[in-house]
Amino acid sequence: MSLTIGVDIGGTKVGGGLVDENGDVLATARRPTPADDQAGVIQAVKEVVDELREGREIEAVGIGAAGWISSDRSTVMLAPNVSWKNEPLRDKVTAVIDLPVVVENDANVAIWGEHRFGAAKAHRSSVLYTIGTGVGGGIVVKDNLLRGTHGVAAEIGHIRSVMPGGRECGCGRTGCLEQYASGRALTRAAREGAAETPDKAAVLLKLAGGDPDAISGRQVTEAARAGDEVALAAFDAIGYYLGNSCADMVNLIDPGVILIAGGVVDAGDLLLDPIRRHYEEALANRNQVPFAEVRAAELGSKAGVIGAADLARHRDIVP
Repeated sequence: MSLTIGVDIGGTKVGGGLVDENGDVLATARRPTPADDQAGVIQAVKEVVDELREGREIEAVGIGAAGWISSDRSTVMLAPNVSWKNEPLRDKVTAVIDLPVVVENDANVAIWGEHRFGAAKAHRSSVLYTIGTGVGGGIVVKDNLLRGTHGVAAEIGHIRSVMPGGRECGCGRTGCLEQYASGRALTRAAREGAAETPDKAAVLLKLAGGDPDAISGRQVTEAARAGDEVALAAFDAIGYYLGNSCADMVNLIDPGVILIAGGVVDAGDLLLDPIRRHYEEALANRNQVPFAEVRAAELGSKAGVIGAADLARHRDIVP
């Protein structure tokens, strides 16, 4: 049995999984992420790998990390969650675990997991949106990850055509998609709506103790399920931007499927229905031409670990 380890370096935890060639996760391990301690992150990765490899023969380790990863899958050029800049992550991890290591962007490993073993496995081309604090993206075209010349393609959240000159983004530009279609954007829209029209936000305000500024993303979902008008409007607002972005991806990539993943997708059809509605409206002039279904990703939080492990298994064939 071929065994590899996938590791997901997040802002709060380093999670890992022992994965076989069928994409099954046989064991898991996790450690907290010491975000302000770069050496501590390497140590956390080592501990996760050591726990998972004990008594087993491991071929290689794949690591998914948020940020811009070099085209040779070795260096984190910039990672906001752990303050890395030009960090030779592959070499540092290899030095402490003595196994082959592949490093890839976190959204790329997630789309690869879905492409190989999840909701996109029936399609050669697919797009993944990860909707959380920000908006990430991964793209597979004809069974190949779209990495680009420098390894930093598919940064869907930082496409700014949605609102040129709009809200300032953490990337230094303005009007990026993630400022209008992320979990943060959902909460912002609900808070603003509750403050402006409190009579339409009775459930939201009750959950937040009457304070619009105290509204959380979880409360927006709970209130929307109860029919709160402002909460539903907040989902419709981010659905508008995501749906139009999905339509742009159809025109650009012509994928077989578009997947929505990340923490916000736990809201289910509260999010997916407005995305699909606005997406289909944006593509109304293409009603004579087939276009991709928009659906939820299948692998959930395991997608990154599974994808990273599979990329490590096939490290000599860059997909």
